[in-house]
Amino acid sequence: MFVKICGITTAEDALLSVALGADAVGLNFAPGSPRQITPQAASDIVKRLPHETLTVGVFRDERPERVVEIVNTVGLGGAQLHGREPLSEVRWVRERLRFLIQGFQVGDPALATVANGPVDMVLIDGTDPGSGKVFDWTLLDSVGSGVPFLLAGGLTPENVGDAIRMVRPYGVDVSTGVESAPGLKDARKLRHFIEVALDAAAHLRAAPPAGRNAPYDWQAEQL
Repeated sequence: MFVKICGITTAEDALLSVALGADAVGLNFAPGSPRQITPQAASDIVKRLPHETLTVGVFRDERPERVVEIVNTVGLGGAQLHGREPLSEVRWVRERLRFLIQGFQVGDPALATVANGPVDMVLIDGTDPGSGKVFDWTLLDSVGSGVPFLLAGGLTPENVGDAIRMVRPYGVDVSTGVESAPGLKDARKLRHFIEVALDAAAHLRAAPPAGRNAPYDWQAEQL
């Protein structure tokens, strides 16, 4: 189970997330977000993380040239586009970066054909991205077959296990659900969230439900 902790604003929270078992951390560059971070602050955080940590810059309707510039200048592992970027811009960015996530709102018709696009992974959020509100997980039937996707939107230590068992995502993405205040992570919530997510995924691998494929095992590809 791939775990991404988003909305990181301090090196301490980033290091704690990784130490507790997170695979990736997200740094938000979208204007207006309470978790917005400057490129310089992001660079200072990235320099303190283990080299194998996946660091992702989150952008919303940003110029593609600026996305690539920030990712390369800061030293990030990739980007996440979370706006209404046209496919031509998404392709342009992916050609210049090693890794790209594209965020969608649940029910977006584009999800049905996203497997034909250039991104490495998709993130699916509710209709009010960044709000921390849970959406109806049964609406995820529209996700294209074979697409590794991250589930986001209102996940907490209390519901992430149920979400994984029901949706069977490639991974989970959380920000608000593990915070004590916007942009500040709560150590106990972080630990609990990651423990529950990994435990739920382990049980699925051990006994996948009848009639369903086993969840995508990203760890096997690392061997």
